[in-house]
Amino acid sequence: MRASAPTAGQLVDRWDVLMAAIAGLHIVLTPYTKVEESFNIQAMHDILFHQENLHQYDHLEFPGVVPRTFLGAIFVSMVAYPFVFAMKLLGIPKLYALFTGLETVWSANLQIFCNIDYCSVSSLVLLLSPPAEYFRIGFGTFLEDSDFEMNLRRIWCPCAVSESGIYQLVERIPGINFEVVAAAVFRCDMILLLAPVGATLLLARSISFWNAVKCCAITAILSIGLSVAVDSIFWQRRVWPEFEVLWFNSVLNRSSEWGRFRSMASPFELNVKTSLAYQKTSPFHWYFTSALPRAMMAGLPLALLGVLLERRTAKFVLPVLIFITLYSKLPHKELRFILVGVPVLNIAGATAMARIYNNRWKPGFIWRTFYSLALVMLMASFGVSMVIAAASHANYPGGHALRVLHSKEAVASEVSEGFVHIDVLTAMTGVSRFCEVPHWRYSKEEGLFLEDYSLRNFTHLLNEKDSIPGFLCLQAIPGFSRLRLQKTFPQLLVVTEPKVFVHRAEYLDDADTGEWPGCDAWSGTGWFG
Repeated sequence: MRASAPTAGQLVDRWDVLMAAIAGLHIVLTPYTKVEESFNIQAMHDILFHQENLHQYDHLEFPGVVPRTFLGAIFVSMVAYPFVFAMKLLGIPKLYALFTGLETVWSANLQIFCNIDYCSVSSLVLLLSPPAEYFRIGFGTFLEDSDFEMNLRRIWCPCAVSESGIYQLVERIPGINFEVVAAAVFRCDMILLLAPVGATLLLARSISFWNAVKCCAITAILSIGLSVAVDSIFWQRRVWPEFEVLWFNSVLNRSSEWGRFRSMASPFELNVKTSLAYQKTSPFHWYFTSALPRAMMAGLPLALLGVLLERRTAKFVLPVLIFITLYSKLPHKELRFILVGVPVLNIAGATAMARIYNNRWKPGFIWRTFYSLALVMLMASFGVSMVIAAASHANYPGGHALRVLHSKEAVASEVSEGFVHIDVLTAMTGVSRFCEVPHWRYSKEEGLFLEDYSLRNFTHLLNEKDSIPGFLCLQAIPGFSRLRLQKTFPQLLVVTEPKVFVHRAEYLDDADTGEWPGCDAWSGTGWFG
């Protein structure tokens, strides 16, 4: 029986509600942010709270390796501003404004997923029943199986734009225009995806060459003009951010230097030695043999099976595989660079699951075996994703340390104002301006020796060192270390160890330390199943 395409009123159903609930749960579990998304987070904070006072913006003090666009942060801030304004009036802490911004991003991405479902079912005409449900299961698997700190909310609008272009291939020129906007404004590396997608459409004669050139040129000029006009104001110089990124990565071939600014391993990058001097490079095959299997889990074998069972998905999967292959030539590799291709692979996996479901009661044992194996793989992926969610929660010791410092010092002592130094490790593992509270000052001055802290008049330190002259260590904050499979009873465990230490200046000898456990309270590695 041929499945009917969903109508506009059916674009949101129980699977979309489930996806929204999963997103909300993960935002609560991991409200903090890491170095990869620090620019957008700080930009959103400054737009919401400093507005036209550009001299107070974080990016002018910490510009990063290359400039990035403000357009994504502006969009999110505009949508979130009414809610944040109400929070200001009610005196709600700024951290909840971060929640609001993240929920805004997720709402936008959820709408993109709904549009993807509609395009997939109504335009691809996959003769499967019920296809819509299994497309949504495919995307739900992507959300659950991917480490939450590396999924769409961390990549902001670029992923939403580029994915929309991928899945609207059937709309020809509009779909290509989405990719052009993504490449010109948000991520220049989308050129590597735009090229195979455009070539596929040209070979299939879905678009004409000259019409594509004309429309894409107009879109590119308008996008670049908007980016230059807006970003030049914020950066206080004439700048096209993505051109500078392209020049830095491709022309100068300095992409491996990004690894110097990574300070912790993600749960997807286990057992990686990390330090400020570490340059993170990986072999050519890393995306195919390591990143994608751990990111998709059950989705990857289902995607490969889907290409075999439903050949029409090949024209969508092939450009993504070419894109990943081209990206593999860059020495510095991270899953987030190719994450835009994962939902396309999940389309193939969803079609495979739908075909298996439709044929599960056919005579013979092959389809029933496939059905049983698919269910086992999906259940295993769900279990692993729960462990990864726990790992993500433990992967932000800097954010947890600052929250603990504020809460305990405000309640357990007379320290109502403080001057906190935040070292590089702490700043890269969860600390943002959303975590700050009134009447406290914060410093991220780099290059200090241990003896220098007592000369800067700091009242508190958040540091990766457990002993600093002139300061009393109050508490050790654990962070994610690695995953380990318990042998006695098969169980995947999250291993944590002390990552950030909270210190108080010794001259505050009248402050109460009764609420602080001290660094000696940590008794080794923590285990969580």
